[in-house]
Amino acid sequence: MLRTQRNAQIHLTITIGVVVLGAWAGLSAGEWAILALTIGLVFAAEILNTAIEAVVDLVSPEFHPLAKIAKDSAAGAVLLLAIMAVAVGLLILGPPLWAILFP
Repeated sequence: MLRTQRNAQIHLTITIGVVVLGAWAGLSAGEWAILALTIGLVFAAEILNTAIEAVVDLVSPEFHPLAKIAKDSAAGAVLLLAIMAVAVGLLILGPPLWAILFP
């Protein structure tokens, strides 16, 4: 997936940035657990989206409105989880980073 899916590569890059910021901010074990679960959910959604798109392309090589709905819905689920992951990241990383940057 990381070789072929540009969005997965973007998710990985952001994940690395979040891990670096989390280490720098000295997050607690509970905060790490929440971040790990959130990151895992985004990657799981991206994997499922890739699988759904591949299966839809296999069974419906020509355009079909139902194929479009399936692909758009799977992509929408990833987008929703990515937005929620940003919110979780801001809630967890925001306060300690603010305290470090603006003492």
